[in-house]
Amino acid sequence: MIDRWSQIVTTAAFLVLISATAATAHEGAGHGGGFISGLTHPIFGLDHVIAMVAVGLWGVFLGRPALFILPIVFPLIMAFGGAMGVLGIPVPAVEAGIAASAVVLGLLIAFAVKAPLPLAAAIVGVFAIFHGHAHGTELPESASAATYSIGFVLSTGMLHLVGIGLGEVMRGSIGRIAARGLGGIIALMGAAFLTGLA
Repeated sequence: MIDRWSQIVTTAAFLVLISATAATAHEGAGHGGGFISGLTHPIFGLDHVIAMVAVGLWGVFLGRPALFILPIVFPLIMAFGGAMGVLGIPVPAVEAGIAASAVVLGLLIAFAVKAPLPLAAAIVGVFAIFHGHAHGTELPESASAATYSIGFVLSTGMLHLVGIGLGEVMRGSIGRIAARGLGGIIALMGAAFLTGLA
């Protein structure tokens, strides 16, 4: 089990690195530019990265079916938030919402909170709107909105897989302590973004 998740995490990290290299080579217009811009956008914002990894990590704490449902709910609702951003529909306090997502998700992990699935999905869904709206409002002018959205949804999924992989690797009593510590670090980083220290 651990070997399988290690392979998934390694593959996801490799794909992220490839996409980052491609982004510098193909920044620009059209469908390719939209897809690459969308794919790399979440990974260039540490506030996005820590929250998206936290979704996967919390899913491991909650177990099945949350392990599978949360990483599906987040990108789907995020795509809706992205469409709102592209259409210019305002969402208040987007940056604060993104930072708060890291604080809340980090604390949920740190305290090993076992929320019921509907509540967990609602928490993740609300925060996904903020992340999606930020992606949508930053759509490059010359890029395709559809391919850009596909890109940031795929990238988000890879970050969720990283969180799931970390959670699976950290099984066992010592591993769970380490995972809860990681949740605390995520919460502190989110607080730094929320207060403007980062």
